[in-house]
Amino acid sequence: MTSQPVLTLCIDCGGGGIKGSVVDQYGNLAAPAQRIQTPYPLPPNLLVEIVQRHADNLPAADRITVGMPGMIRHGRVIATPHYITKDGPRSKVIPGLVEEWKNFDMQLAVHQQLGLPTLVLNDAEVAGAGVITGTGLEMIITLGTGLGNAVFDSGHLAPHVEVSQGFVRWGLTYDSYIGEHERLRLGDAHWSRRVRRIVDGLRPMYLWDRLYLGGGNSKRITQSHLEKIGDDVVIVPNDAGIFGGVRVWEWQD
Repeated sequence: MTSQPVLTLCIDCGGGGIKGSVVDQYGNLAAPAQRIQTPYPLPPNLLVEIVQRHADNLPAADRITVGMPGMIRHGRVIATPHYITKDGPRSKVIPGLVEEWKNFDMQLAVHQQLGLPTLVLNDAEVAGAGVITGTGLEMIITLGTGLGNAVFDSGHLAPHVEVSQGFVRWGLTYDSYIGEHERLRLGDAHWSRRVRRIVDGLRPMYLWDRLYLGGGNSKRITQSHLEKIGDDVVIVPNDAGIFGGVRVWEWQD
């Protein structure tokens, strides 16, 4: 007798768009993924409503995984960088939204709204779960609106460090130095040089066995810089982490 598939509603919350997909335990899409443009400003209750909207427009799922930017601990938002702004990344921060998001239990809120088992993690942690091999120390850096990161030791998720908020040079954070706004300003070639620079800078700090570069802009790294970036670095496509929303549930067993 064939067992019923376990379907996971995977929500990927970005600075520019919030994507939803339903995936079975083998990583197969139950329906085409859909995307909603990220509205600003974005209070917690509106993000919960967007998760509900995705659920309403996709096949019924058995559980939910939400990946979102920022420092997330046990499903609770300690801080998030984009959703606290008036018009999106690099716009004015709204103090009231900072307070609304601070310590907001997103995991509980989504669970109560949809009535399904829910996990909420940092978005790079979810993406990394979909690509790691489980051998040695593996790190993922996602390149998109800003920079995301996660570290795994022998397949186990390490405590999160929000590298994006650290300073890299000229008083700029990693988010400001390598984010989408800088890629558009500099062009792919100059921006790719910056990617190489941050990889070279982080390598002696983490001494990873394997680094994955993912996110929507990993494909923008020019070939000449890819050839010099190192044999310990693997480029993964933006959708490679789709299985991550399923694999994170293995950590609960």
